[in-house]
Amino acid sequence: MPEIARFYGIVIFMYFFDHNPPHLHARHGRAKAVFRLADGKVLRGELPRLGTAMIQNWMVAHRAELEENWRLASSGEMPEKIAGPDGRD
Repeated sequence: MPEIARFYGIVIFMYFFDHNPPHLHARHGRAKAVFRLADGKVLRGELPRLGTAMIQNWMVAHRAELEENWRLASSGEMPEKIAGPDGRD
């Protein structure tokens, strides 16, 4: 599962050959959630409220990059790193 971003203790990743709808996985400590790329909706799991809001805002800012990463990961190619809101990749 390639890591595509890490910020404020949150790790964002996508699985190779994952199922639709396009989504990303997020982990913060022991908490985990899956976010739909189209609108940032939490499909399953739960993160702290602030973490969820940060991820959703980050997703809006990087939607095109996330969609391209989904395309890459879905075809078995390595997705690109995306900078987090803290400026780190």
